[in-house]
Amino acid sequence: MTTTSLKLPDDLKARAALAAKARGITTHAFILEAIREATTATEQRVQFVSDAQAARSDTLHSGQGYAADEVHQYLHAKASGAPARKPKARSWRGSGLLRLDGVTE
Repeated sequence: MTTTSLKLPDDLKARAALAAKARGITTHAFILEAIREATTATEQRVQFVSDAQAARSDTLHSGQGYAADEVHQYLHAKASGAPARKPKARSWRGSGLLRLDGVTE
């Protein structure tokens, strides 16, 4: 493990100390946890954006997509524990639907 020195504004250090005390942990442990959580959140956000960009690219390349109302019905049923059929991908090319790049086909 390496040692890192952080220069914190006095007010932030005091707030971190109070928050740590309220949680029953040391200020050091609180700061480590905050850095760990921020790092994980950033990594997840980067992966989410990457996945979204890949999905968009796949959708534009394939011309296949899902009807929003069918997706909403599926998710609602799954969330409530009811049996649900996955929506089927459909071609949106030539359908008059708005494409993801803003062009109407």
